[in-house]
Amino acid sequence: MKNLAQIGIIGGSGFYDFFGPDAKEVDIKTEFGKPSDKITIGNAFGKKVAFLPRHQRRHIIPPHNVPFKANLAALKEIGVKTVIATSTAGSLKQKIRPNDFVICDQFVDRTKQRDDTYFHGPKVAHIEAAYPYCQELRKLATLQAKKLGYRVHPKGTVVIIEGPRFATVAESMSYSKMGCDIINMTQYPEMVLAAELGICYVNISIVTDYDSGIYAGTKVEPVSVEQILTNFKKNNERVKKLISEIIKNLPAERTCNCQQKAKRAVI
Repeated sequence: MKNLAQIGIIGGSGFYDFFGPDAKEVDIKTEFGKPSDKITIGNAFGKKVAFLPRHQRRHIIPPHNVPFKANLAALKEIGVKTVIATSTAGSLKQKIRPNDFVICDQFVDRTKQRDDTYFHGPKVAHIEAAYPYCQELRKLATLQAKKLGYRVHPKGTVVIIEGPRFATVAESMSYSKMGCDIINMTQYPEMVLAAELGICYVNISIVTDYDSGIYAGTKVEPVSVEQILTNFKKNNERVKKLISEIIKNLPAERTCNCQQKAKRAVI
């Protein structure tokens, strides 16, 4: 199935209209199981693009049960070299407002029960994670967001919690004090698995709310499912425009070191 697509989009179910009537679905089973859903493949802006809904198209997979390894392995199998991922996030800093975009450059893992590597032996690899996101893709995403006039933060540290519950006030305040900017439930181990496979990965975080720690300090409205859904829907078209511009301006050849990092990792 190689060469069916070069670019992969992982996100919510609002991206099916990227493709024309020639789009097709492929049903893949990897050695790590089946991905979240069938993968839609089609042409977008003259490039072969694949879309995979992280939580399944009916949003029936909770954050802690997303088949991250199968998702990335399936995209790799069809030829994807670049992944543009979207996710919602709560703000841990007052300067990062709801409806802002954050192009993360760092993460803190606070998950508990996720299989986060393809290497359990006898093949061993230690992926470099000092800068876990593709730096060239991050620059491109930031540039295109600014051209569109969006409020975008060109870097940020995301803390990823297990979910599906939200953080307590004490947890949220501690994450903020340790220097984290936003909070999310799905970015880890997605970006690390992409790195192990030599896939360039960028995440566009859509800030939907202030997390509960900010609420405790400022008395702004605390996080709720209703608020997240409202702000996500409000920003759905904006994030699609941004991804469109990233795809249009993505260079034909990669100039980053993502492939080299994956090769260097193997013992």
